[in-house]
Amino acid sequence: MLFTKSTRSLRTQLILSLTVGLMMMTGCSSIKTTVVGMSVEDRPIECQQIGWGRDTVMIMATIHGNEAAGTPLVSKLAEHLKEHPKVLKGRKVIIMPVANPDGYVHNSRFNVNGVDLNRNFPADNFDASQRHGAYALCEPESRTIKAVLDKYKPNRIVSIHQPVACIDYDGPAAKLADAMGLHTNLPVKRIGSRPGSLGSYAGLTLNIPIITFELPATASAMDRESLWDAYGMSLVAAIRYPDAQLH
Repeated sequence: MLFTKSTRSLRTQLILSLTVGLMMMTGCSSIKTTVVGMSVEDRPIECQQIGWGRDTVMIMATIHGNEAAGTPLVSKLAEHLKEHPKVLKGRKVIIMPVANPDGYVHNSRFNVNGVDLNRNFPADNFDASQRHGAYALCEPESRTIKAVLDKYKPNRIVSIHQPVACIDYDGPAAKLADAMGLHTNLPVKRIGSRPGSLGSYAGLTLNIPIITFELPATASAMDRESLWDAYGMSLVAAIRYPDAQLH
């Protein structure tokens, strides 16, 4: 049987569609790492995509460079998802391990321009200043985070911080916060929306449920396994939400 070029193209598209559909139904634990932007000092900002489902969860760490305990925690999360692909059934997880790579290297809350990236988003309550930025999204790191939001359109977001030791939330995320709180000793505590924060932008402006997962200051001294034991299942609960089953 002879196949024309158009027929072969249709067959290829059909095979690709069937393959993607199967991956979405069964869960796929391969990790696709992409450089999504660059910092002021030209350090790469990476994202990891795990899974191919439609329900999308974004988890990011270290938007404040001196609050870095979330980075080893999400590294362990990626390993857990590879080992438990059923968690990914119908889901896609986007992990940004280091949102502020320059701040991470310099152990600074701010980027190298002295701007708090978590005050530089185009929320309705953005307040221009030296520390917040002259205008919203004036920094390459905050623009990169917004571009990732625009691309993947997550159904919920978790941003890992320190040192307040609570589960804060913005937007329609109260039940998500409660679900995460079942798996850790961190209390659910509504702190309030900060001007130009990712919480304000995603939660209030875009109406996306967003959690500010505040680890304690002592988390910086914990190794990766201890971090996972204390906080890992809360992240899995956020991925599985509203399904209460973790495995």
